[in-house]
Amino acid sequence: MLRFKNLSIFFTLYISLILGFYFDENLNFGSYYDWINVYVPPIQDFANNFYETLVGFEKYGQRHSPFYIIFLSLFLKMGASLDTIRFIHMHGCIIFIFLFYQCLKLRFKNVDRFTLQLLSMFIFLSPTFRSLSIWPDSRLPGLIIFILSIYFFLKFKESNDHKKVFYAFYSAFSLILSSYISPNFSVFSIFLYLSFFKNLNRQSFILLFLVSLILSIPMLYYIFILDVNFMMAGRTPGPDQASIAFSLNISNKLLIISSILFFHLIPTIYFLTENKKFILFFKNKIIYFTAVFTGLVYFFNYEISFTGGGFFYQLSNYVFDNNILFYCISFFTLYYIYYISSLSRANLVLLGILIISNIQNTIYHKYYEPLILIIVLLLFENLKFKEFFSKKTHILYIYLASIFYIFLRYLKILFFV
Repeated sequence: MLRFKNLSIFFTLYISLILGFYFDENLNFGSYYDWINVYVPPIQDFANNFYETLVGFEKYGQRHSPFYIIFLSLFLKMGASLDTIRFIHMHGCIIFIFLFYQCLKLRFKNVDRFTLQLLSMFIFLSPTFRSLSIWPDSRLPGLIIFILSIYFFLKFKESNDHKKVFYAFYSAFSLILSSYISPNFSVFSIFLYLSFFKNLNRQSFILLFLVSLILSIPMLYYIFILDVNFMMAGRTPGPDQASIAFSLNISNKLLIISSILFFHLIPTIYFLTENKKFILFFKNKIIYFTAVFTGLVYFFNYEISFTGGGFFYQLSNYVFDNNILFYCISFFTLYYIYYISSLSRANLVLLGILIISNIQNTIYHKYYEPLILIIVLLLFENLKFKEFFSKKTHILYIYLASIFYIFLRYLKILFFV
């Protein structure tokens, strides 16, 4: 049960979300325009002409699958208004917070529930959560089902009886469902199936793999046989409106994504990191890393016209009109990510997945917030979690960072949008 103090915090934050809905809050800037221009047309068309909309889906420039859009169109077909659909969607998204809390309880059994409840509710202050719950977007429902997959994966890890196989199936099925809603989550199958391969007997793993493959056939048929390649249908913002397609520039990915990941980990870095160990690692790897970093800078070609790029990239270009400040900061941020990946094979795999999950030219904060903090807390290994949970005030830093991030969003709206 929620304690009275946490219950008060929950309803205060919930009311703030209701007010955000009423006043059309749009912290991610593009969320409103995506809803009006990219989501509403196919929702209306699915309600009126299902088949033609399904086979011609890529014309809408919608990079997510039609799965969740079809679901929303059912409400429209039943007579609900678009604002009613938004209201229903927003309340459905609150499930995210409860699932996150359940995962935290599984991962940190020795931490009191008051602390874990407080931690789970910071999601209310996530600009991405607020924007994508107020203005429906497939990514957030996909993330909710992905969290459910993590929940079953945590149950899988702690189970030592016959239920272990069932939890593996539940986790895999949830991941497949989340991928149907938002395909970018499909890459996390690499992490899950590596663990399943290691911890299940051969017969169970082969069965799980075959069932997963069968469940994936409808989407594979839709993309490759019907040739509805919606993931490549969007366009990059900017004067030339380049195709989003695949961006194979690993320099752009590593420098920008590492800086975005670091930005969202700032409130927890000091408590989760063995600082002496990090400094020693830095000294031992500095020459090798500097050579690699120099190569990454040489091939870096991300353009400000693409929009996005993360806080440090935008700051460097707005203040100095060049990438120099960004390079200086990204040297440290990439080094920190390199250090975290060295602590565990699981960390390395997860960080690699976070980087390859973005296949397009544009790289936005919303792709990694609040995802990165959730993955670090629930799946990363060999970090100082005991130190982090030693004081409830440490969680306050996450709240303060979230409020500061919201402030930056409003600042950008006022002066740069």
